Amino acid sequence: MAPKLLTSAESNATLEELQQELNRLQRKVRITIQTQLASITGRSLGGLAENRELIASIQEVLEGHGLRIQCAECGHPAILRVSPRPGSSTGVFVFDHTLDGRRTFHGGGSVVPAIKLVAKPPRKKRRRAAG
Repeated sequence: MAPKLLTSAESNATLEELQQELNRLQRKVRITIQTQLASITGRSLGGLAENRELIASIQEVLEGHGLRIQCAECGHPAILRVSPRPGSSTGVFVFDHTLDGRRTFHGGGSVVPAIKLVAKPPRKKRRRAAG
């Protein structure tokens, strides 16, 4: 007996349903992470190294779920970093991202900024060197 053939309409419907379910689950994950991270907004650890470790751990979680933090200044997807700054023993929290092809840092506060999560943008294809 020959196997029952799958129609194009059936396969499209199945894949569309799957994509809707994945989108729902991804939204729930994003909201859960964002809600948990809200508890550290406006706070800081005791030193530069500790703050860097905290942010590195957060970025690892976000990377695993294809997420970025939305820059509070311009709204673009960004990576949160902690940079040293003279006069600040704990460093400053900055949004690291690219605007118009240039690396940009926004922010600079001494405490964890409000965190709103957005999807990680697709990687840009690198130009091939002429040659």
